[in-house]
Amino acid sequence: MTTPFVAAALAGLAAALGLAVLAWLASLLRADVSLVDRFWSLLIAAAVVAFASVLPPHGDPRFAVMAVVLGLWAFRLAAYVSWRNWGHGEDRRYQAIRARNEPGFALKSVYLVFVLQAALAWLVAAPFLAALSRPAPWTALDAIGAVLAASGFVFEAIADQQLASFKADPTHRGRVMDRGAWRYTRHPNYFGECCVWWGFFIMALAAGGWWSIVSPLVMTGLLLKVSGVALLEKDIGERRPEYREYIRRTHAFFPGPPKKLSSP
Repeated sequence: MTTPFVAAALAGLAAALGLAVLAWLASLLRADVSLVDRFWSLLIAAAVVAFASVLPPHGDPRFAVMAVVLGLWAFRLAAYVSWRNWGHGEDRRYQAIRARNEPGFALKSVYLVFVLQAALAWLVAAPFLAALSRPAPWTALDAIGAVLAASGFVFEAIADQQLASFKADPTHRGRVMDRGAWRYTRHPNYFGECCVWWGFFIMALAAGGWWSIVSPLVMTGLLLKVSGVALLEKDIGERRPEYREYIRRTHAFFPGPPKKLSSP
């Protein structure tokens, strides 16, 4: 007999996979698998909605706070990525994946890109399943987690807005953004997102969901080693020499004062 926890977990996975398949179908029409980036946050939200449909929160303040922050995060990120990528065609990262997996990439992309991202989104959503499966009174740990998650959301949103404004100025074409939050870390948006998920985990931990640490670990690994910092900086120093100087004086991930460079 399936337990409510297992049923909720399976429902979340099914919801994420279902939305991923719809995104895949849309990518076939546009010949652009980078559409998955616009759906990433929505895949996580879909899993959480499915969790809650099986394990209703019944006014649980912990889940309510988590859900509000998640909703704001998911909507903003989906809207921002859609606006940023509008009219630019398939991202070069996905063009490289496509080139490596032809012929037949249109079909292969359903599992190489979309199912994979749905599975990752389901894992990242784990703190919400933990919070729903074991309701517990609000604690100081919840407050710490809520502040961390909300602060991460705000930091990420501000960083994205600062970068968008910088790029919108034609006089900045070809220059490196090193102002505002970007003065203290080369990837303030990724750092903010990391804080969001560690905050959610701390709240889940307050409900006994220690096992949901898989969520921030997966997200941190993705941001640092897979699709985030490592990938973006793989060859940017060769393409943009000014960025090499930016790397020398600016912290990669965790914010800190600009490094003092010694004179040559």
